[in-house]
Amino acid sequence: MFEEAWSYFLYFYGLLYQAIVPCSVPELLPANSVDSHQYLGKWHFIAAVSKREADIKQFKGLDSTLFILEETTNDTLLLTGNIRTGDNCMKRTWTYHLHPESVGLELEGMPERKNLIWSGKWANCASCIIMQEIDPPLNKNETEDSLNRYMLYGRQPDVDSEVVTTFLKNSACHKMLATLRLPQEKEICT
Repeated sequence: MFEEAWSYFLYFYGLLYQAIVPCSVPELLPANSVDSHQYLGKWHFIAAVSKREADIKQFKGLDSTLFILEETTNDTLLLTGNIRTGDNCMKRTWTYHLHPESVGLELEGMPERKNLIWSGKWANCASCIIMQEIDPPLNKNETEDSLNRYMLYGRQPDVDSEVVTTFLKNSACHKMLATLRLPQEKEICT
């Protein structure tokens, strides 16, 4: 009930805000020209948004996730996620490739997915980044992407609540009303 009310509030707030002030857009951090070394290390998954609940439903049971980003070669990044669901911890690993001609990252095994990195300034957080995952439409007759979500990551697990509020407000202005914030109530898995 609260999440539904919150979604309606964000939607109407976004409409009102957009009528007065145009929506701000995040700043792209092109993977082919940004020094990736500054983004290596620990990242905490804070929140996710999308236009559709289905795009973020897989995160609903998570309590917290700590990611470690490492460079294995000049054009390959390894992302290891330490994921807590209830009392359980699990580890998952993703491999991303950097290509000189692409502003995004290529997820190994999913070359059709766009993985874009945006500056955390859109959430008013200099020590945050935002990752956008986009899958193309399932068939050629559709115009809407089959997946389009933004995920907020911070260097620390306890970002200021105003950061999440700003992230949600800016997202709502773009009609991304399905939202999720990880509760982070239990010990982080390492």
